Amino acid sequence: MKAVRFYGPGDLRFEDVDFPRLKEGEILVENHVTLTCGTDLKMYRRGHPYAKPPLIIGHEFSGVVAEVGPKVEGFKAGMRIAAANSAPCNTCFYCRRSQQNLCENLSETLIGFTAQGAYAEYVRIPARIVKQNTYIIPDHVSFEEAALLEPLACVVHGSQLVKINPGDTVALIGAGPIGLLHLQMAKLNGPSKLIVSDLSDERLKAAGEMGATHLVNPRRESQVERVLELTGNIGADVVIEASGHPETWENAVAMTRKGGTTLLFGGCEPGTKVSFDTGHIHYGELTLKGAFHHTPLSVEKAMALISSGLIDASKIITHRMKLREVKEALNLMAEGKAVKVALTP
Repeated sequence: MKAVRFYGPGDLRFEDVDFPRLKEGEILVENHVTLTCGTDLKMYRRGHPYAKPPLIIGHEFSGVVAEVGPKVEGFKAGMRIAAANSAPCNTCFYCRRSQQNLCENLSETLIGFTAQGAYAEYVRIPARIVKQNTYIIPDHVSFEEAALLEPLACVVHGSQLVKINPGDTVALIGAGPIGLLHLQMAKLNGPSKLIVSDLSDERLKAAGEMGATHLVNPRRESQVERVLELTGNIGADVVIEASGHPETWENAVAMTRKGGTTLLFGGCEPGTKVSFDTGHIHYGELTLKGAFHHTPLSVEKAMALISSGLIDASKIITHRMKLREVKEALNLMAEGKAVKVALTP
């Protein structure tokens, strides 16, 4: 079959690879759509500690079950499915404390990182994921919409860590795919102001079309000053950082009001250090929350949201290309010209 394999930073190859062989509890999926992800772009540029070349990357996908392995229950050939890229062990320290997103053994079955990924004609779903995080796609949901399951599950998990009340002011840093999903999730709670900042006017336009009330381009004005101006110098009730840069982490805290919450969702490069005003955090009683990955419950909720139609994929999937064009697709993302690209075999 054809697949895209990672051989090292800057080295992706579209080539023939061996057909996956199933083990007990696994299923084989014929991919219909695989979405690009910011993590794939980071891996393409600088590698990843889990990636051992040659590795088929990609982890946001949907398709049709082509084959089921021994002892698989609930799935059969011909079913339309979408799956998350991992599943917890349910036995480690963190799983026993209902923190399954922090599972010590996630890397055992991490599609596109330690297990062969979805930038391919077919993808093998490990048994643990089949059992916990694979869902049949409702008839009215498209393959493209269903392929958003994994990133939306991460956003759902993050949104569960903060409380947005009707009438709140929410500031969102970053209008990439994750930011736009956060925007849609926040909007469901009825905030009075949704302030979105991004360096790309194209992405800001998409944010405006999806319900942002105020748009800020930091190339032209200060993120922090604009949020303070719009809130009478108080700051936002909830700030969501979905960009992953040290300066935006610092700005996120600076624009959070006293008693407010900062959700630090965007991942910076390993080893990154940031500086905060300790007085603002201490005397202002700020709550800072980090957010990582997803849980089986957030995957379930993500599929329910997709099925309900409450999440609009049309502004998030902006381009459609062939799998062999993956380098061009990732470059479009790097240039800020694409939010997500749907790749088809």
